[in-house]
Amino acid sequence: MATLRIGDIAPDFVQESTQGTIHFHEWLGNSWGVLFSHPKDFTPVCTTELGYTAKIKAEFDKRNVKALAVSVDPVESHLKWVGDIEETQNTTVNFPILGDPDHKVSDLYDMIHPNANDTLTVRSVFIIDPNKKIRATITYPASTGRNFDEILRVIDSLQLTDNYSVATPVNWQEGEDVIISPSLTDPQVLKEKFPRGYKTLKPYLRTTHQPNR
Repeated sequence: MATLRIGDIAPDFVQESTQGTIHFHEWLGNSWGVLFSHPKDFTPVCTTELGYTAKIKAEFDKRNVKALAVSVDPVESHLKWVGDIEETQNTTVNFPILGDPDHKVSDLYDMIHPNANDTLTVRSVFIIDPNKKIRATITYPASTGRNFDEILRVIDSLQLTDNYSVATPVNWQEGEDVIISPSLTDPQVLKEKFPRGYKTLKPYLRTTHQPNR
C-alpha cells in the first residue's frame, strides 16, 4: 500500500477495543487524535508507554486530543494486560486499546515494516486533526520508548501555527518566542498581527512573543 503522508486523510476503520467498538472518524468527532501502535501485549516498553499516556490524560484533554492505542493482539489479551499496566505503572488506563489480530489497522496505517519484523508493528505515531488529516507522523523502532512530552510539544506547535502566521523554532516549548512567517512582509499587517513588536535577525528570520500568551 502507499505510504501515508502529512496532509492525507487518516484512513477510517471499524475495530473492537477495550472500550467497545470504535468507528474511528465518528469516535474522533471534532477532536484531535493520537493513534499509536504497540508491537504486542505484555511487553515491557509498551507497558511503560501506556501507563504514561494514562497519566497525562489531563494534558491531552486540555488540548482536545483523544489517545487511541493499537496492538496486533486481540481485545481479550489487552484486557488482561491492562491489569499489569495499572499495577506496575500505578495508574488507570483511561483510553481505548484497539485489538488488531487481523492486522486491518496495522496494514491501513503501514505499521508493520517487514525489514524490521514481518508480524509486529513498529512504534508508529499519527497525529490527526479534527478534519481527519494526518498532521504529523513519528516512527520509532520497537526497542525505543516514545517521548510523549515531545508528542504534546508537536501538538502545541500545530495548534498554535494553525491559528497564527508563525512557525516554531528548534526545541521550542510552550510560552517561548516564535518565528514570523516569511510570507508576511506588509508593515501594517505585521503591526496588526504582532502588536507587541518583533525582532528582525535577518529579513527571513523574525521572532516575536507567542501570540496567544
